[in-house]
Amino acid sequence: MKTSRVEVPRVLGVGIRRSTKDTTPHEAITAVGTPAVRRLGRTLRIPKGRGLDVTIFLVTVILYSIAWPTLQVTHDVPVPLMPIVSALAVFPFVLVRANPALGWAISAGSAVVVPVAFDRLPDYDFPWQVTHLIVLLTLVFAVSLRCAMPIVVVAWVSTALLFLGYTQGQDGIGWSVGLSAIVVFGLLIRWLVLSRRELAKQEEVSELERARRTILEEKAKIARDLHDVIAHHMSLVVVQAQSAPYRIDDVSPAAAAEFASIGATAREALNEIRGMLGVLRSDGVLAENAPQPTVSDIPSLLESSLRAGVPLTWETTGSPADVSMSTGLALYRILQESLSNASRHAPGTDVRVRLDYGVELTYLEVVNGRPVGPGTVGSGTAGSGTAEAGTGGHGLRGMRDRALGAAGWLDARVRQDGGFEVVARLPSTPVAAQVVGPTL
Repeated sequence: MKTSRVEVPRVLGVGIRRSTKDTTPHEAITAVGTPAVRRLGRTLRIPKGRGLDVTIFLVTVILYSIAWPTLQVTHDVPVPLMPIVSALAVFPFVLVRANPALGWAISAGSAVVVPVAFDRLPDYDFPWQVTHLIVLLTLVFAVSLRCAMPIVVVAWVSTALLFLGYTQGQDGIGWSVGLSAIVVFGLLIRWLVLSRRELAKQEEVSELERARRTILEEKAKIARDLHDVIAHHMSLVVVQAQSAPYRIDDVSPAAAAEFASIGATAREALNEIRGMLGVLRSDGVLAENAPQPTVSDIPSLLESSLRAGVPLTWETTGSPADVSMSTGLALYRILQESLSNASRHAPGTDVRVRLDYGVELTYLEVVNGRPVGPGTVGSGTAGSGTAEAGTGGHGLRGMRDRALGAAGWLDARVRQDGGFEVVARLPSTPVAAQVVGPTL
């Protein structure tokens, strides 16, 4: 038996697999037709706004096809004028989306003219066609939804007077009440949409503000930690470089000049770091607890400062075992900043540290002597406001923020002998936070 072979045009062969061993005729036809159908669907796809306009146009055409033939049943209109009168009654509906106020004005104007210019037939008691009434009420509803309130009031009152003037007896009052219900319903929908839109806008603004505050708080946290870590170690570099000629015997002039250059470069780096941290820092943000140093790291901090050449002595009483992690972190950072300020602003002076780990309160006191000699950095004592203002740092503010963040209290002041002292009282445990405060 001979079989005829059907050649498929190359244009229709898109999507057919080259191997037809596992392809049935039905699958082949489907594969041929599917891309063409998809391309046709993409071509005929109508945008959302354009689709609404097309719907309005189609409804207008349907209403016009009803209004023209039925006009001879309701009004005594000459045949040549029938398409014009029907158009004045129905065509304003086209403007229901583009300009409802203009559409209402045309419809209301024709509603005033038609009952005066043309007589009603004996069997018809209403002054307008039903299609004209539908278009007029729809346009009033659109005006109440989209137009300004003065225009809404004008359309509302004018249409109500139109009903009262052209309809007899109780019909005019009934149509006016119905019209008022339509306007009120449109205003309610309008206010609901506006309130939802405003609520969505406020939620978006609140979300952006929350994201902004989160970023600012994270930047402040990063800035504070960088200040505590980098500034502390850079300050030790400055102290070691400045004190090396005095601590090491037989330092040559070239080596002394090199140490001086290292100290100057380190001081310049500190100022640049403080400038960068000033950009990152956000004022008024309390310190965040970070799982970094704890109270067990304080001895190593004191020993490293001593090895760096700071004339340091310390006294510790009590047991740090009961100190919470948040208090330990704040205590470490306050002590670290106090030692950095002492070595930076009063190099060579004695520094005394006293730590008292109580059951409820942990007491910290850091005292340094009066700075002497022209080699001091800044113009004030350790951690003083003058020195801080000269370098642009945030030491005292950061220490107070950390103390407040741990529900504690900190005081920094100049002593009578010209030295400086930092005193902090922090709760050993969160339960003891309510009793922390300065003692009079």
